[in-house]
Amino acid sequence: MNTTLPRLLRIAALTGLALLFAGSAFAQTPAAAPTAPTPDERIAALEAYVNNTDPGKSLKDTPGPGHNGWMMTSSALVLFMTLPGLALFYGGLVRKKNVLSVMAQCLGCAGLVTILWWAFGYSLVFGKNFNSPFLGGSEYFFLKGVTSAPNGDYAYWVSQNVFAMYQLMFAIITPALIVGAIAERMKFSAIMLFITVWMFAVYFPLAHMVWGITGFMNGVWNAGAAIKAIDFAGGTVVHMSSGWSALLLCLILGPRLGFGKTPMPPHSMVLCMVGTGMLWVGWYGFNAGSAVAADGVAANAFTTTTLATAVASFVWAGLEYVTRKHASVLGFCSGAVAGLVVVTPACGFINSTGAIIVGVLAGAVPFLACTKLKGFFKYDDALDTFGVHAIGGTLGAFLTGVLATASVNGNLTTNLKDIVGKSLWLEQLKAIGLTLALSVVATVVIAYALKAVIGLRPSADEEQQGLDLTDHGEEGYIMEAKS
Repeated sequence: MNTTLPRLLRIAALTGLALLFAGSAFAQTPAAAPTAPTPDERIAALEAYVNNTDPGKSLKDTPGPGHNGWMMTSSALVLFMTLPGLALFYGGLVRKKNVLSVMAQCLGCAGLVTILWWAFGYSLVFGKNFNSPFLGGSEYFFLKGVTSAPNGDYAYWVSQNVFAMYQLMFAIITPALIVGAIAERMKFSAIMLFITVWMFAVYFPLAHMVWGITGFMNGVWNAGAAIKAIDFAGGTVVHMSSGWSALLLCLILGPRLGFGKTPMPPHSMVLCMVGTGMLWVGWYGFNAGSAVAADGVAANAFTTTTLATAVASFVWAGLEYVTRKHASVLGFCSGAVAGLVVVTPACGFINSTGAIIVGVLAGAVPFLACTKLKGFFKYDDALDTFGVHAIGGTLGAFLTGVLATASVNGNLTTNLKDIVGKSLWLEQLKAIGLTLALSVVATVVIAYALKAVIGLRPSADEEQQGLDLTDHGEEGYIMEAKS
């Protein structure tokens, strides 16, 4: 029997099986791992982390723990400004029958604005697919794609979701500031509806124009900005917009019942003082956090904020002592808040001497606005939102253009090196004019529309009883008689 053929067939079969398994194994072999960064690339990435610059390919889309940690802390500090800081500050300044109403309005802003920010606001401010200088884009609606990876347009080392939450806190406190001017006399439902429309008409467009990468007034980062203005932490976006809107809204509402005839002193200066302290502490997140990194610019903003605030508080109280023979706690508190407001747009762009100048003017100019201007025109700005935030924010925006120096913030040399220290103040005036016009016109339209549809004020009886009971069915203080 010829055994050669079967043997050859077996060898061929075994060889085929071997090749089959070899092919299968080869097909399942994973792709080669990416090349590890070289030592030079690692050192460059470390230097980029320390200097808050572009990490390059080796650590792209990787948040830096220190910068991220500072920004999460700053986010909490800015929320602390509204809840409980502003709530206690305003709550102490109103009459006791309305203490809960202003606190409810602050809480209402926190909830309402968060929903708007999640759905549309963040994208309209910090998106860019509209390719518009006035509104951002739709790519981040409902926070789609907003993950823990950084958005390199705004921060190399901070997670985009952390950045979005940080900016949310600014969006919350801005309309809450308006509450101070119309305290004790506007229905809760009307306030919430006003804020809803106002955010879309004023805040979102203005925030994009000033801080958006394609913004109309973003002089620092948009080389094609039509107005080459600067605003480090919100002099125009936060304080001017809310302050000028507050003035128009309080004029449209009219004064409180008994204004100018019935004494309306603060019901608790203790709450006011506690709230002021919380605002001051929280403001470090507001100002130093606006560097969007734990770096030298943040350190400078921290320093200038401290100096300007302390000086303004002392100057306001000193002016009271000279003109009224006493320095009141309310004066110290008002001066501190005025200092915080005026230094806000400038804090990351000025040096310590500039901060002292800001502090002196912040203590004097808003003081005159609150004590002389309001008395002359007799408008009922209940808690001096206009005098402190509108006047202070406008003053701060202008002083920023005068005092800014690239020696403390090298970013000023990116697109503005030819005008810093020269004509920057003219660009600031343009930004002031646009902010004022947008805030005033939008507020007038929104307020009169709501007045026609649902009304803005409670009835005279409800206002007399107090908004705590009529709007919220609660009382801030329940005094029980002793048995």
